[in-house]
Amino acid sequence: MTQGLSPQERIRRRPEFQQVYEHGLRTHARFMTLFILANNLPVTRLGVAATRKLGDAVHRNRAKRLVREMFRRNKTLPGFDVVVVPRRELLDAEFSSLETDYCTALRRRGRSPRS
Repeated sequence: MTQGLSPQERIRRRPEFQQVYEHGLRTHARFMTLFILANNLPVTRLGVAATRKLGDAVHRNRAKRLVREMFRRNKTLPGFDVVVVPRRELLDAEFSSLETDYCTALRRRGRSPRS
């Protein structure tokens, strides 16, 4: 099993999510919507907002696992908060398509993942 995200790499509190929603850049992708905001920290942090529109708890948890794995494999430059709002289509897509979609959305906003 691979190592998950450290606590410093996660956005968990509502005020942190609100800050990113209100002041961050929004970019839409095929399988998700991303909000990106500079955080002045030495690490990039991830938040996942999987709402009930996505489905039951099993589907929401699967979406969160997929997003965390995408984030873990495609680290962006340090110093940003990234909040991902998955769409229902994310659950049926291949992982490689999800990764491509995520990386393209980040590149569009100028925060391309390291090669």
